[in-house]
Amino acid sequence: PPRPPYNLPKPQNQPASPVNKTVLTTVASTTTSTTPAPTESSTVARTPSSKTSEKSTEEGVRENNVLVTTTPVDDNPAIIKNLALTIIPLVLICAAFLVSAISACVFRKRICKSRKKSKKGDKDKEISANGGGTEEPMAMHQWLGPRAYSNRYEAWDSETSQNGIGGVMQSPTMMKLNQWEFPRHHLKVFNILGEGCFGQVWKCEALSIAGREGPSLVAIKTLKENAGERERSDLLQELQVMKMLDPHPNVVRLLGCCTDKDPLFVIMEYVPYGKLQSYLRNSRAQRHYDNMHAKSATLTSRDLTSFCYQVARGMEFLSGKGIIHRDLAARNVLVGDNQICKVADFGFARDIITSHVYERKSEGRLPIRWMAPESLYDNLFSVKSDIWSFGVLIWEIVTLGSTPYPGLGAAEVMKKVRDGYRLDKPEHCRRELYNIMYYCWDQDPAERPTFTELVTLLEQLLLTETDYIQLDRFPDHSYYNIVSLSGEKL
Repeated sequence: PPRPPYNLPKPQNQPASPVNKTVLTTVASTTTSTTPAPTESSTVARTPSSKTSEKSTEEGVRENNVLVTTTPVDDNPAIIKNLALTIIPLVLICAAFLVSAISACVFRKRICKSRKKSKKGDKDKEISANGGGTEEPMAMHQWLGPRAYSNRYEAWDSETSQNGIGGVMQSPTMMKLNQWEFPRHHLKVFNILGEGCFGQVWKCEALSIAGREGPSLVAIKTLKENAGERERSDLLQELQVMKMLDPHPNVVRLLGCCTDKDPLFVIMEYVPYGKLQSYLRNSRAQRHYDNMHAKSATLTSRDLTSFCYQVARGMEFLSGKGIIHRDLAARNVLVGDNQICKVADFGFARDIITSHVYERKSEGRLPIRWMAPESLYDNLFSVKSDIWSFGVLIWEIVTLGSTPYPGLGAAEVMKKVRDGYRLDKPEHCRRELYNIMYYCWDQDPAERPTFTELVTLLEQLLLTETDYIQLDRFPDHSYYNIVSLSGEKL
């Protein structure tokens, strides 16, 4: 039969005493009417073992009395001892773990700080050894142009871009600082000198560069925001070529570079009068003005012949180093003080000291009007193809910066050159100088002269008093300048 619910008596009000533990004691009883009265330290609850009717106590059913006894912990030393043996080790273990964690954090922090100091000290030593102070930290952002500068030297800075070379980029391997590396915060920008499709050249001031005390004017070549990996590779190639060269009066000199982070900077000597092509074209306009006002011409025949001679000397130096230029033209020659010409722009240049021939495999805009037949049709470049380009450069100088093959498109130029067509002799050019040009345009590369031979031939012309370029007979309307053509470098 189901058992009735427990009938527990309500606890009586007892004085409060600190009770930490309850001890249950079960006492079996056979009496049916006698129950121990509750005391101050105990409570009795009746628990029936079976039920036969609602008045089980009257029928003599056995009852089990549950005696609940509460004993204060303070009165039991064994319990206190057990608690102490359990809690104290736990507290000691937690304390030891906390101390170990704090010690590990402090030790790790000291190691990191020591490493940072060590790296900073090594970097400062290397930069000091290369002529500069400690380099300021700078985010590797694309340089989008100059900001306003004060009179003091400041680090380059810019806003970030999200793609390509303009993004926050880091070189695959950070290049070691060497003799060419220059601190960026020693540069101060002035203005832009020129730009192409993917590159820019800025006029800047450098503090104590290349052994020079104090500030010096320099030109910095860098990449534009839209430049890709090919343009970056070309700029690095140009830098490597220039590092191979000793100073020469007719070759633009490398002063330093910034390649430890992007953007890349190639620092060159500043050549004040810019491109020979622009210099010649401006003189044509000035010559027309001087003729109208009965003034002497800005450039003379001797000046122009000297330009040819100086470029030949620069190219003789480069070819002697086993370097081909591949883009020799008036636009890539600079004019300095005292009308000194300097060969520049080595973006296409290659070192061929071992093979003597370079085969072009990449695509891009080409200087078609300056290229030899073997370069146009077989993608082969050598010193002899530079000789062909030099002949076209002489024609540019004689015609005061005119575009070669006037009136012909790129496809027509390629076909005519392959068929043996050559640039006509300008009316105001004497045969002696034109013969040197024609000598450079031999169909067989082996029959073309060397740059050493060209230097000798042009030097002989300079030793005479003859005007080989008769500027008074220059036809003002026979030649013209083409600024740009699709797919061509002009």
